[in-house]
Amino acid sequence: MPIDKVLEKVSFENLGKRIYDLPYSFYEIFYHITYTQKDILDYIILDDYNTPKWPEGYWDQKQAPESEQEWEQLKEQFFNERQQLSKYIQDDSNDLDTPVKNSDKHSLLRELLLVIEHNAYHTGQLILLLRLLGDHK
Repeated sequence: MPIDKVLEKVSFENLGKRIYDLPYSFYEIFYHITYTQKDILDYIILDDYNTPKWPEGYWDQKQAPESEQEWEQLKEQFFNERQQLSKYIQDDSNDLDTPVKNSDKHSLLRELLLVIEHNAYHTGQLILLLRLLGDHK
C-alpha cells in the first residue's frame, strides 16, 4: 500500500495511541520517516549540513500532533521533500555514481536507496499499526 493511501486511512484520534505496549505511535513513526527523509536530502544537497544527534534527533518528543493542522503540515512536508528529492535525481547534472556534497564515500545512489529502504520499512510498520488500531481491515 503506498504511503499516501496509508495516511488517508489513519484516523486523527488514533495517531498518538501506543497500543500493545509498542514503544511508538503511528504519528511517531511517520514523524521519524519525514525527519529522516529530510535529513538525507539535506546531507545530499546542503553545503552546511550538520548531523542530528542519534537517536533523539530523529524522533519527536511527543506521541501525537497537537492539532490537525500540525498533522496536515507534517504530511505536506513529507510529500514536498519527496518531490524535491525526485526532482534532484532527475536533474541530468546530478550523477548517481558521484559522492554527495557531505561525503567522499557515499554516492547519490546509495543515499536514494537508503531513503527508499527506510521509508518502505517504516511504511510496513504503519500498515501494521493501521490494522491494530482498527483503521484498516
